[in-house]
Amino acid sequence: MTRTITYREALNLAMRREMEADEDVFVYGLDVPDHKRIFGSTKGLVEQFGLNRCFGAPLSEDALTGIGIGAALSGLRPILTHIRTDFMLLGMNQLGNMLSCLRYMSGGKVHVPMVIRSVVGRGWGQSAQHSKSMFGIFAHFPGLRVVLPSRPQDAYSLLRAAVRDPNPVIFIEHRWLYDVEGPVDEQVTVPIGQPVVVRQGKDLTVLCVSWMNVEALKAAEVLARRGVELEVVDVRSLAPLGRDLIVESVKKTGRCLVADYDWVFAGFSAELAAVVGHDCFRELKCPVERVGFAHAPCPATRPLENLFYPSAVTLIRMAEKMLGLDETDLSGENFYSYENKFKGPF
Repeated sequence: MTRTITYREALNLAMRREMEADEDVFVYGLDVPDHKRIFGSTKGLVEQFGLNRCFGAPLSEDALTGIGIGAALSGLRPILTHIRTDFMLLGMNQLGNMLSCLRYMSGGKVHVPMVIRSVVGRGWGQSAQHSKSMFGIFAHFPGLRVVLPSRPQDAYSLLRAAVRDPNPVIFIEHRWLYDVEGPVDEQVTVPIGQPVVVRQGKDLTVLCVSWMNVEALKAAEVLARRGVELEVVDVRSLAPLGRDLIVESVKKTGRCLVADYDWVFAGFSAELAAVVGHDCFRELKCPVERVGFAHAPCPATRPLENLFYPSAVTLIRMAEKMLGLDETDLSGENFYSYENKFKGPF
């Protein structure tokens, strides 16, 4: 049965179903059982499963990650939540030197079925220490799986797939997606490692990560009025990366724009551009272009933040450049944004 629920409700449902199916699954982390319940995503889990399987923990990212690794090695399936991806840097020794290596160093005999939920996203006042994405860093480590669902169905299906995976999975959620509604069918499975075309087009492929899918769909809607059809591809999974669909799409359109949600320099967008440049060299009608964060720490004020983050307008202007078009008059457009709903960082 399909029903319409929010992204946060989809995450909650996925954890609830996995905890009901397997008593070894537990959820923990800073503020997991408090009144906010991680943007509402862990609502009701304490009441149903008790504090032994849904509990808060001290603010020590390194220790929290180590606890999860030990639990996974003992046969449990932990879901650790880091509210801010920025502070996963404090657990990088555990992530890079322990978690990512254990299966390889054991010759495949040891499995570490651990999920780390992490929250990224904008919102004025967050500033430089609370606004990083860094998913390209995690994808850089062999042994870590990295997924970034952007729709409720993918949030539900990919989280369930992540919990069942014998490998560690970094599961990254954008805070502005929590209110997004969409159809969710509990019977639909989504394997980790497969991108998906979310809008068909013939003129230009836009490869999107996380929130940039929302911006790209709005850009496609605007450009469609002047006869330009963007093909929007949700990458969904960075590691492993499904190349075949990406290459097929770019070969069809002959143009590729990578819409990243991170710094462009030395980021994951470069990996996507390299894949397209290598596999679609003969079909490309122009160079691959990339958009992402400005190469600076994130500013705190709303006007500067608007310049720091790419948007639908950024994508429209870049698409026009790649297609050799005059600029569209956007003065009458109402660009959808969660910005007006956001009342402050806390």
